[in-house]
Amino acid sequence: MSEDNTTITADASDPEIRLSVLGMSCAGCVAAVETALNSVPGVTSVTVNFADHSAIVKGDVDADLLKKSLQDSGYDGAVMEGFEDPAEQEEQEMARYRQLVRKATVAAIFGIPLMVVGHFGGVPDIGSETGNWFWPEVALITLAILIYSGGQFLVGAWKSILVRQANMDTLIALGTGAAWLYSCVVIDYSEYLPSLSAHAYFEASIIILAFINFGQALETKARGKTSSAIRALIGLQPRTARVVRDGQELDIPIEEVGLGETLRVRPGEKIAVDGELIEGHSTVDESMLTGEPLPVEKVVGATVAAGTMNQQGSFLYQATRIGRDTALAQIIKSVRQAQGSKPELAKLADKIASIFVPVVVCISILTFMIWNIWGPEPSLGYAFVTAMTVLVIACPCALGLATPISVMVAVGSSAQSGILIRNGDGLQVAGKITTLVLDKTGTVTAGKPTVSTIEALADFSADKVLQLAASIEKGSEHPLASAIMDAADKKSLKLTRAKKFTAVAGHGVSAIIKGQAVLFGNEALMQEQGVSYEAFTDKMLALSKQGQTAMFLAVDKKIAGIIAVADPIKVDSAEAIVKLQKQGVRVLMVTGDNAVTADAIAKQAGISEVRAQVLPEDKAAIVKELQQAGQVVGMVGDGINDAPALAQADVGIAIGTGTDVAIESADIVILQGSLQKVPEAMLLSKATVANIQQNLFGAFIYNSLSIPIAAGLLYPVFGILLSPMIAGAAMAMSSVTVVANANRLRWMNLDDTGKDDYKQQVLELVEAFKKSLA
Repeated sequence: MSEDNTTITADASDPEIRLSVLGMSCAGCVAAVETALNSVPGVTSVTVNFADHSAIVKGDVDADLLKKSLQDSGYDGAVMEGFEDPAEQEEQEMARYRQLVRKATVAAIFGIPLMVVGHFGGVPDIGSETGNWFWPEVALITLAILIYSGGQFLVGAWKSILVRQANMDTLIALGTGAAWLYSCVVIDYSEYLPSLSAHAYFEASIIILAFINFGQALETKARGKTSSAIRALIGLQPRTARVVRDGQELDIPIEEVGLGETLRVRPGEKIAVDGELIEGHSTVDESMLTGEPLPVEKVVGATVAAGTMNQQGSFLYQATRIGRDTALAQIIKSVRQAQGSKPELAKLADKIASIFVPVVVCISILTFMIWNIWGPEPSLGYAFVTAMTVLVIACPCALGLATPISVMVAVGSSAQSGILIRNGDGLQVAGKITTLVLDKTGTVTAGKPTVSTIEALADFSADKVLQLAASIEKGSEHPLASAIMDAADKKSLKLTRAKKFTAVAGHGVSAIIKGQAVLFGNEALMQEQGVSYEAFTDKMLALSKQGQTAMFLAVDKKIAGIIAVADPIKVDSAEAIVKLQKQGVRVLMVTGDNAVTADAIAKQAGISEVRAQVLPEDKAAIVKELQQAGQVVGMVGDGINDAPALAQADVGIAIGTGTDVAIESADIVILQGSLQKVPEAMLLSKATVANIQQNLFGAFIYNSLSIPIAAGLLYPVFGILLSPMIAGAAMAMSSVTVVANANRLRWMNLDDTGKDDYKQQVLELVEAFKKSLA
């Protein structure tokens, strides 16, 4: 998804560079970083994620040019390649957390005692004999603390001035720096100031820094939790692989594994790269990729995915995808892109954040002027305090974090449960779906036909009917042939060689087996070959109404038996349909199958609306027709022949396996084949949108109320004036509250989502706050 300020449309095949952006302090920085990166020739799209301080740049461009453009704008960047070590990432975050706590502690150790003693009149008066040596020393100590605890804000503010921009650093530097400078003026020229204005604010400047650093420390720790899902996915990637070369098994770094190599996996080991079993048998735990709790049986010919865990048995497999092409790598890439994408809800917040700081500075100057002209004595002192309080309290961080932090948590946690959300708009719109269009084969049904009925007629036994059918189908490429062959294989039936095999398109097959003319197919084939079948048409119709595809077996022009093949519905399809209907969603099944079979499958699944005998290219037309009728349409299909309909739908949901993760036409990919994840994805969407709205509402209300109060709106009536130190604490905690609220999505129960129990939501927020900081 491209940003508003991107004028060139990105192509899916464009090269992609992921950058870690250093120096972003607030949401106002996002627009500046996007502008800097978009200005580099060759860039086709830029996605900046303030929540994890990263940027994804698409286009044929040199990374060094991107970094230089960032540096020229007051930021710095580093290319993020491959998979970062989760332990290393966590250590870096903890190092920053500890550093911020140290800075907060240093400021608090000196600032709080100074404030307490000053409150009880224990400090010398400015201008007194004792004060003449006490206050200059306090000024020097607080200057050292300003540089240590607030150096990052001062540097950031200076960089922003150089590029004619303003951000959170500008506000904090102006607020705390002005407090220190004003205090220095007071102690040096106190005799020239009104006595009531001769008050120093050294303690305020450093206590503000204590609160802000401590708030950022809490935010860093809580925000780190939001990335736990992506770190867990990265942690699935093993570091080494055991390859078989020249008959010897060698442990080598994962980066050295080549395509087509043979690898050995032992019990309890992670699978290194994607591949196909060539020897052995085992069960593999794929829950970390698909959310499916039950281990999956793997036999020769089965596919395995990197990061999944081998349970029993040892096997050999051949590497089919390595490096960035593995299913795990594609999932991580998709999750990162989705976490960085911006739904429609974010655009207003971004626009406001980009102009927020200059507006606040103007409000602060206006506040100073009003208080200095019309305020009570000491008007200069009141003017200074209120102007500083406005600067400190009005930080746009909460506003900037409101959307991306919720998207990060939702996308990350959903990936761990087998729901891969590929863009922010899909996440936002999924909860608004009013009509859901379902493909039949592989979506509602298992997509693997099996023999459901064998009826022997005349003098034939059921095994003989199946043996003849399998013998003749051995040379067929028909999709139902594999079901016949599997059934014969399970019964260990010995097949007979078929001669003069002929396939009649759309009708069936014929051959000579042991001198007998054998036919296997539908009524049309029997009629064409002059075989009398009318006595069995009622039975064929009854089987069709049960959702089975029935075929005649005829030997020497006489019906010998009937074999029916069915594609059974998935065990949880009916339950998923009930959940969707409870959400008020209209469910419609669209299939290319005949009407009788389609109706039978729909009845089993609990679907009342069916459109049968629809060609793949006509499915998109049906979706469009529903949209024109005012419906918000979701399309669920296999992502291949349903691609046009998936692309046409408001939300395309692809049902796949752990290896089908790069379906470009879908907004959401269900990594396992269960329809149960579809209502879960919709509930997740509703919960995420509600969470974002809560965050945005809280941030807007916070800034809308805090700035007027900080400017002294309540003073004329109630005599209440906000302290700059309280303002600093409020500003710091506003961001922490937003992050904690977003973290509620990590522990939500999808079955309970959407209930308007506000008391419960408050309790969840408190619990999330505790867990975030644990």
